[in-house]
Amino acid sequence: MQAALRRPPDVPETTRFAPSPSGRLHLGHALAAMTAARLAQGSGGRFLLRIEDIDTTRCRPEFVAGIIEDLAWLGLRWEQPVLQQSTRLADYRAALAALAARGLAYPCFCTRADIAAEIAAMPAAPQGPEGPLYPGTCRNLPAGQRQQRLAAGEPHAWRLDAGACAAALGGRELWFEETGRGPAGEAGRQNVAPSACGDIVLGRRDVGVSYHLAVVLDDHLQGVTLVTRGEDLFAATPVQRLLQAVLGLDPPRYHHHRLLRDASGRRLAKRDRDLEIAALRARGLTPAAVLALAQGD
Repeated sequence: MQAALRRPPDVPETTRFAPSPSGRLHLGHALAAMTAARLAQGSGGRFLLRIEDIDTTRCRPEFVAGIIEDLAWLGLRWEQPVLQQSTRLADYRAALAALAARGLAYPCFCTRADIAAEIAAMPAAPQGPEGPLYPGTCRNLPAGQRQQRLAAGEPHAWRLDAGACAAALGGRELWFEETGRGPAGEAGRQNVAPSACGDIVLGRRDVGVSYHLAVVLDDHLQGVTLVTRGEDLFAATPVQRLLQAVLGLDPPRYHHHRLLRDASGRRLAKRDRDLEIAALRARGLTPAAVLALAQGD
């Protein structure tokens, strides 16, 4: 229930660090992991490690081992077992099927080129926080046509029907609590408008389920009460809050933090090999020195 967002300050928090094993951890990951661990341990709560490896085209087992090695070297400790999303694919598919059965998700046969062309032809394309929203081309396809195209094996994705979700919620208020700061200084109660979320992709052929669906299911399963992550993911929070509402999941609170950036202002990414934790370690830095760098000390 929405009221569950308000928690007494002395209640232990459950946080998680959830990297994708598509490369080695860098200094920005150290900040993210340290933030999650600090907020959990400071409340006498639980700090979890989750491996978000649903993208099998990019994720590799050796990077999973590297993540665990780097975090252990930094002195971080987490509750066992470590959840790997690749073990939960059947659960994600079941949740997607349930949304489709309720009329809250639909198959989309558009290619990226189709979508770009339709948006370009619109006099005023609907906009979301991350750019133009899907124009809804396949939303109202006749049921018979949908079934015929699915039966023929036509490539497709599954999209959330944001309008149907809003109707299912019956006009109920939707919001989340921000205990950190968003990219524009957002803090406190943040209202969510389902229509602004757009009909996001929930699953596709190359990656069976989207990050958004997997993450809300896993946060619920693991009892996460405070989601900590970089401010670049602040814009993803409204649609995740919408998914929690239509799936009947208890919502966590959110704590977004600053990103580490290079001298040009570009945020650190896995391409920044010289700032990988393993590289810093090889240069002779201690765990304390790496954590101090991550904090900006």
